[in-house]
Amino acid sequence: MAQVCPISTRRVDSNMTRIISFQVALFAIILLATQEPLFAAILLFDFAMRALRFVHYSPFHIIGSFVLSGWGIAPKLCDESPKRFALYLGLLASLCIVVFYLVGLTVLATSITAVLIICALLETLFDYCIGCKIYYAIQIAKGLYNNDRNFQ
Repeated sequence: MAQVCPISTRRVDSNMTRIISFQVALFAIILLATQEPLFAAILLFDFAMRALRFVHYSPFHIIGSFVLSGWGIAPKLCDESPKRFALYLGLLASLCIVVFYLVGLTVLATSITAVLIICALLETLFDYCIGCKIYYAIQIAKGLYNNDRNFQ
């Protein structure tokens, strides 16, 4: 049974999110290898552009569009809301990484980068979105809470 979100009718291409998550994992691995905060800034910029819906400025989205059109891959649509929630989690993680690098907390930044790599690779390799699972758990909890509150 596929999970669907009754809140939003917007759909996104799951293939695009997987290509973008591959790029996120790649840049995060390069960040770990080099400890160069420039790669953290690139991740933050890309997450911010996609979160603000300025995808025409997102380098990862531009590359993903090029790959999908060049290979002629048909879209595989899924609900947008869980993917957007995961995007906001990635934005928060990349913001924390940049801030922690700037203040000298490289161990903490490295730890968050490792978690980001794991989440991005799970999405890329197995189409398993941790942020989406958290989103669904929140929706279930909200539904249970609302039903419990309205119980007479």
